[in-house]
Amino acid sequence: MKVCIGLSGGVDSSVAALLLKKAGYDVFALFMQNWHDTTGTLHGDCEWEEDRFVAEMVARKIGIPFYFVDLSDEYRKRVVDYMFDEYSKGRTPNPDVLCNREIKFDAFMKCALSLGADYVATGHYCRKDEITGQDGKTIYRIFAGSDPNKDQSYFLCQLTQEQLSRAMFPIGDISKPEVRRIAAEADLPSADKKDSQGICFVGKVDLPVFLQQKLKPSEGDVVEVYDAYFQNNARYAFVHDTLYSLKKDHSSGDVQMITDYISETRSLKVNDPAHEFHAEGNPDNEGGCSAQSPFSEEKIRALSDDDFMRLSAPITYDIKFETETYRSGKKHVRKTRYKDNPYGKIVGRHDGAQFYTIGQRKGLNIGGHKDSLFVIGTDIPSNTIYVGEGHTHKGLSRSCLRVAPEDAHWIREDMPMLAGDIRRYRVRIRYRQPLQDATLVMRPNGLYILFDTPQRGITPGQFAVWYDRDEMVGSGVIG
Repeated sequence: MKVCIGLSGGVDSSVAALLLKKAGYDVFALFMQNWHDTTGTLHGDCEWEEDRFVAEMVARKIGIPFYFVDLSDEYRKRVVDYMFDEYSKGRTPNPDVLCNREIKFDAFMKCALSLGADYVATGHYCRKDEITGQDGKTIYRIFAGSDPNKDQSYFLCQLTQEQLSRAMFPIGDISKPEVRRIAAEADLPSADKKDSQGICFVGKVDLPVFLQQKLKPSEGDVVEVYDAYFQNNARYAFVHDTLYSLKKDHSSGDVQMITDYISETRSLKVNDPAHEFHAEGNPDNEGGCSAQSPFSEEKIRALSDDDFMRLSAPITYDIKFETETYRSGKKHVRKTRYKDNPYGKIVGRHDGAQFYTIGQRKGLNIGGHKDSLFVIGTDIPSNTIYVGEGHTHKGLSRSCLRVAPEDAHWIREDMPMLAGDIRRYRVRIRYRQPLQDATLVMRPNGLYILFDTPQRGITPGQFAVWYDRDEMVGSGVIG
């Protein structure tokens, strides 16, 4: 059996190649170049040239043929142009997910097959198996990697059954330290190479500079939103009242509206074992969820499609600022200032709302606050950024999101949700986030994900991915 290994020059793909060779496969390496431009890259060098050099040395060390393919045109059209388009709309795409769907397991795979490969292998930390469906056809399944610190299944959430049928993941059941050990023992040139960072095949970038290749800077206001805004906001009240009405047990108190965690590994309730993050879940619960849903399925089913649309929509900010004139100094010079507003304040300027994303902290450059400021909303038409102070700001947390019908993707094509279906799955909305318990509700106007507890920084354009225990079942673009 002939296997093409996508050899990147990193330690993961190098060990994958070595293991395939030792297992007796007819292996050849294919290195792909996907990017030429260094605009916005922090190192300023052509990183791919060094990667190719290392990859070629690895192939020589293992004793496998080495080939090179330039897919930069495909990458620009199918990944980078999509990035620019999404950012221009105020959305935040995930280029790594697109790179796997559009390049590694499409354009690259087609090239590998044309060179005689039966399968394409990569250095992803995930696992694959196959079962026979009720119709007798083979069903390919993909699982989280055995190393919970390096699980990369999220990045493969858009793969199809056809793509998985040709895919191999040789290191999916190995831990990262073990991969390093194998590489060092085999004296591979990539053994001590650091893991790549930043955008897939582009590298670590200054994102605003990178995006300015196509998106023009444009100054606008940064508006800080005060807590009082939510106390008088009809949509926020609707979300609160609806979530409260869905609870199974009202004796437990009010519904939770603010997330407990402040990062992927830190909780606000650091001394509360009930709020520690556990990736393993509970196999006795549907979907392997850690706990039973706090919401009643009967009450969820009773909500209208319009209710779900409103429940999943982010809070919008329409704070208006009025000006007043006053006299200043000994000469009583007439000046203009904004009147105090109980709902918010203009606290700074920015270079373009399209360069910022929900939950972002760095790059605002606004002082005078006890706690950090976070982006809680962007308005592209008015070129306004809305920010809130502190991890517990109400604008950072949401409990429900929507995936448009056309954006829901089922890896398990044999078990899609139909209108009216309600299921429990474990969900993550970004790479490395611990899996979160959630109820998925399919309606004609979209797939709704209702989390058991509020989630921080739900970002339009990113991918929500759902798992049944550790099997990745499907994914969708957050609307």
